[in-house]
Amino acid sequence: MHFIIRPFAPTDNSDITDIYNYYIQNSVITFETDPVSQETMLQRIESITADFPCLVYVEDDRIVGYCYVHAWKEKRAYRYTVENTIYVSPRHQGKGIGKELLAALINECQAAGFHSLIACITEGNEASNRLHEKFGFKQVSRFTKVGYKFGRWLDVLDFQLLLEPVESDNFSLND
Repeated sequence: MHFIIRPFAPTDNSDITDIYNYYIQNSVITFETDPVSQETMLQRIESITADFPCLVYVEDDRIVGYCYVHAWKEKRAYRYTVENTIYVSPRHQGKGIGKELLAALINECQAAGFHSLIACITEGNEASNRLHEKFGFKQVSRFTKVGYKFGRWLDVLDFQLLLEPVESDNFSLND
């Protein structure tokens, strides 16, 4: 089996959309309730990649997972804090793909000069909790009953990782 982690390319969009729509329709991992079109997903990802890293996990020429960060809050003082997102195809869970993606994403964020990484995780998503805790994320907050999906109220747990800066010329925060 051959795999690579690389930056997102527009040709990855179909697979990414399929993965994300699975979670919209079958889980509470995302609070989105309606499937997204490929056009909508491409617009979202291209907007994100204009300023932030987005990586895909390619196994035997097929995208089986992806991750990215985006602005955590809009105000300028938050510019060194980003929120991460990771999705792995349901057929490929439990194989360490999320771990590989998160490791690569953390490295990208360190190189870019970000200071804080936030993960917002729906209560009950123990696999995501464990994954983030393995990388040193600490739970810093809990929001009670902030989402409603599939007939039930859902809590969100926020985890935070403070990053050590790495010298790099690859990314500019445009101070």
